[in-house]
Amino acid sequence: MLINLSNHPASTWGEAQRAAARIYGEIEDWAFPLIPPEWDEDQVASLAKDYAERIVQRLNEAGKGCHAVHVMGEMTFTCTLVRILHQQGILCLASTSQRIVEEDPASGKKIAYFRFERFRPYPCLQALSF
Repeated sequence: MLINLSNHPASTWGEAQRAAARIYGEIEDWAFPLIPPEWDEDQVASLAKDYAERIVQRLNEAGKGCHAVHVMGEMTFTCTLVRILHQQGILCLASTSQRIVEEDPASGKKIAYFRFERFRPYPCLQALSF
């Protein structure tokens, strides 16, 4: 199972991204939470802990298999959630893409398109060395 915790439901993904997700089996969309900018670190951490508990429970319900969580959204929440999920042994993924920009010289407007390339695992903090 792949839990897609983002603001982009799998139904809006291109075929390349859906194909890359298939190795995890079923895709389950979870809307990324709204994180108020006035929240402090403790409030963000509390929400991340709540989500981690729900994710662990859902993956346990899904049974054995190759599970992962695609996490894309507000960075302090993402960082905290990924750290907690890594401590539980859960693979967390980011989606990577090519940013393609078209510029209209007459109006000066830019239009950006994103072409999915692959999922990249978030590094486990304990495994990093500098």
